[in-house]
Amino acid sequence: MTWLIIAATLLAAVFIGWAAVEAVLHVARVSDNAEAQVPHSGGHAATVLPPQERPVEVLRGGTWIGVLERIAIAGCILAGQPGLIAAVVAIKGLGRWADLQSNPALTERFIIGTLASYIVAASCGFAGVWLLGA
Repeated sequence: MTWLIIAATLLAAVFIGWAAVEAVLHVARVSDNAEAQVPHSGGHAATVLPPQERPVEVLRGGTWIGVLERIAIAGCILAGQPGLIAAVVAIKGLGRWADLQSNPALTERFIIGTLASYIVAASCGFAGVWLLGA
């Protein structure tokens, strides 16, 4: 029964986390309804055109990294070693440092998705610990 709870906890962390991250990123999207604005400063009126539509870039490998990070975080909690989560955070941060430095527009998406993923993984891990103790 223990292995079944552990497997169910890890699968829940992966799939519930996947859905939660997608939902949070969808809700957190900034509206694309930018209209031309006419700022008045210094006695001059100038029309500012809306920014050009740019496709939203997604960090490559993000889905698999998310799956693995949720397994690692829930696994750390199930193993009674929540301090090891710091290693997961450090590895992901260092691994994405160059990508985030070269494209700062992705930083907000990265942070929101990462935090949502960590929260779900930790919640599933603690639920698994509770089930194992019950």
